Amino acid sequence: MSDRLCIPQEHVDWRTKGLWWPGEPVTLAEFAARGDHLFTGPFTWPLMVLRASALDRNIAALAEFTRRHGLLFAPHGKTAMSPVLTQRQLDAGAWGITAATANQVLDFRRFGVERVLMANELLDPRVLSWAAAEQDADPDFEFLFYVDSSEGVELAAQAVGSDGGRPLRVMVERGTPGGRTGCRTRDAVLEIARQVVRAPGLELAGVAGYEGSLSDAEGVRGFLRDLLGDAASLTAEHGLESPVLSVGGSAWFDVVAEEIGGREDVTPILRSGAYVAHDDGLYRRTTPYNRLPEGGDALSGALELWAQVTSTPEEGRAIAGMGRREANSDQGFPVPRVLRRGDGSVVRAEGVEVTNLNDHHAYLDVPEELGVRPGDLVSFGISHPCTAFDRWKVIPVVDDEYRVVDAVATYF
Repeated sequence: MSDRLCIPQEHVDWRTKGLWWPGEPVTLAEFAARGDHLFTGPFTWPLMVLRASALDRNIAALAEFTRRHGLLFAPHGKTAMSPVLTQRQLDAGAWGITAATANQVLDFRRFGVERVLMANELLDPRVLSWAAAEQDADPDFEFLFYVDSSEGVELAAQAVGSDGGRPLRVMVERGTPGGRTGCRTRDAVLEIARQVVRAPGLELAGVAGYEGSLSDAEGVRGFLRDLLGDAASLTAEHGLESPVLSVGGSAWFDVVAEEIGGREDVTPILRSGAYVAHDDGLYRRTTPYNRLPEGGDALSGALELWAQVTSTPEEGRAIAGMGRREANSDQGFPVPRVLRRGDGSVVRAEGVEVTNLNDHHAYLDVPEELGVRPGDLVSFGISHPCTAFDRWKVIPVVDDEYRVVDAVATYF
C-alpha cells in the first residue's frame, strides 16, 4: 500500500451496532485478537458477520479467473468500501480499484490505492484539480475516468489547464439505447474522443461501458463488439496503442472474457465488484459460474445476518428483530438459512420466508412443524451485497466455527 495511508485506528465501543460493549473502547485488532465466539461473546442481535472461508474463496476465484483469461482487474470498491477488503483484493493480484464517486476516489487514495478507475464522468472542477495535483505529487498514482459529453471534456480541461503536469487520462464511455450514461453511437464516441485529443491537459486512454444491465448473452456480445470497434477506430484515427477497454458487471464476466480477454489490440480491464461477498439471491441466480465449468458454487455468500425471533403472534407467523435499518431489500428480501434453537441445536430454515420488513421488524412465514419460538436465532443470507455493507460500520469476520478472527470497518 501507499505511504499516503492515513486511516484512523478504528475502535469498537458502545456505538458499535451488534456489539454489547458498555466498557472502554478497544481497537479492531484488539477486539479480533480476543477470538470471541458469536453465540457466547459480547454480541447482541441483529448482527451482520462475514464468513472468512467464503470471503477467501471468492477473492481467490476472481483473481484466478482474470489471470487465466488475460484480463486486468479493477474490482468495484463500492461494494464494501473497506480498506481491509480492498487491500486483500490488491494482494490477490487486482490491477487497481474502481470507484463510482469523487468521495470514493478520495477514500481509496487514503486507503493507499495507487490505481483508481472512476466509472463515471467527473464534472467537479475541485476534484479534477485535486486529481491533477495528486498525479503530479505521486508519480505512481494512476487515475482514469469517463467522459461522454462536451461539457465533461471542457470542465476537465479547464480544471487541469496546461501547466505542463501529467495529463488526466480519460475514457470515452459508450452506453446502450434506453440505458444509463454513455454515448449511444460510434460517431458520438469518436466526436468526444476528438475533443479530448484537442483539449489541453487531457489524454485519451480508450473506451469503457457497462454491460451488466443487458438481458442476454447475445446483447452483451454485440455491445462488447461495438466497444472493440470503437477502440479500433480510436487506434486508427489517433494512433493509440492498445487502448483501454473497460467493462464490468457481475453477471456477464464469462462473456467479457470470451470477447476481450487476452487481446493485444486493447488493454482489457474488468470491474466486477459484488463477487467479494457474493450473495444468496440476485448474484446466486445470475453468476456466470452457473454457466462455467467450475459450477455455481465457485462463489458463495459471505455475508450472514443473524436476528432473534422476538414474537410468534399467530400460527405460521414469526417476527424477527431485524428490518430495513439492518437488512437491504432492493433486490429481494433476506434469505433464511438456518434456525438456531436456545439449546444450540441448528436446523435448516426450510420453508421460512421473509415477506415484509419494517424499520426493525422482519415478517416471517414459518411452517408450523418447524416449531419456531421467541428467542430462536435465524441466520439470513442477503441479496445484492452492494447495498448490505453500508448498514454496518464494523463487521466481525468469523471462521466456520463462528469464532471471530478479524473485524473490518466500512467507509460509506
